[in-house]
Amino acid sequence: MTTATGRSWDEAERVARQSYGRLVAFLSARSRDVASAEDALSEAFAAALSDWPQKGVPHNPEAWLLTAARRRQMDAVRRGGTRAAAADHLKLLADELSEAEAPDIPDERLRLMFACAHPAIDRKMRGPLILQTILGFDAATIAAVFLVPAATMGQRLVRAKAKIRDAGIAFRLPDRVDMPERLDAVLEAIYAAFSEGWTDPSGTESRRRGLAEEAIWLGRLVVALLPDEPEALGLLALMLHLEARREARRTDAGGYVPLADQDPAKWDGKLIDEAEDILLAASHRGKIGRYQLEAAVQSAHAIRRQGFEPDWPMLEALYGHLLTLTGSPVVAINRAVVIASSRSVEAGLAALEAAGGDERLAAYQPYWAARADLLARAGRKEEADAAYGQAIGLETDPAIRSFLEERRQLTVTS
Repeated sequence: MTTATGRSWDEAERVARQSYGRLVAFLSARSRDVASAEDALSEAFAAALSDWPQKGVPHNPEAWLLTAARRRQMDAVRRGGTRAAAADHLKLLADELSEAEAPDIPDERLRLMFACAHPAIDRKMRGPLILQTILGFDAATIAAVFLVPAATMGQRLVRAKAKIRDAGIAFRLPDRVDMPERLDAVLEAIYAAFSEGWTDPSGTESRRRGLAEEAIWLGRLVVALLPDEPEALGLLALMLHLEARREARRTDAGGYVPLADQDPAKWDGKLIDEAEDILLAASHRGKIGRYQLEAAVQSAHAIRRQGFEPDWPMLEALYGHLLTLTGSPVVAINRAVVIASSRSVEAGLAALEAAGGDERLAAYQPYWAARADLLARAGRKEEADAAYGQAIGLETDPAIRSFLEERRQLTVTS
């Protein structure tokens, strides 16, 4: 690969990561067809990789891609051959002519996010649809987030996009009284995006690079739009608490450092203070929800900055409320780990065994890692060894895999 070609690939990747959501939102707002906007944009990216190495990266790559994608939309509409298609073609042509000077692309992501959370769309598909449409997640990644098979998620996403097109759902911000009904899905997608980026603390994976920062920015945007919504505040506080620990999650050599072993001096105190202020503001809104509880969990860990150990019984209570509220097997795993510290390892194992009955956890790495750790602490080495084997086999991050292998050697085979 030549240097110029390498630069073109890097630039296309950067624009894809940073601008995908804005470009899809802009194209979809005019066509009201998310799938066709994504297809047109994919073709435009492919054209960029062919064109830019020869002609150089354009001064405004976003505008170049927008124009290229819009022309492909017009070509697709033209091939439709119906009167309605002709009208759509004229509308797209008018849009292009009116913006021929390649203006700055407005940020219409929130409009599209709230459109994807429309009541006409299956509630379970609103968050996944936002993830794919706004941030370009593939079906396999989204499926992993929601613990369902990739093929199933792919089929559901196709149906959800067809629903937007066929129902003529408007790509606009709903009236303020209608926003709370759609807010949960928007927050769910933002948190899923943050989590995906947060799992790559060193920013080494191009697919995940910048996702956490992007999610925090979107979280701030939602808070600015709905400043009195406690769960919007709770999510922002949660993300800031987690982001504050980014530098402490890896050693200088790139090794994985679990929360219990992190040096609080490496945490970002300003972000933690901001998170605490936001969480306090949320608590005054008179309604407790999932994200406020999760932020409260992180706040309880943040007390280590003052040299104190977390209040384990309080953490158990918080996770208990979360489990009642969400029924999430992931919450059940975290609760079991906390119970091992607040009560006993045996009590934690019993709680984990109860959670393990959920078939969605069969291929969920954190379940096996937690099980391995608790079994090793209970002296059940043979079972712990098998659980470590499962966790290591499911882990894709080399640093975490190495950490698990070291723990296995120390606690099971030594």
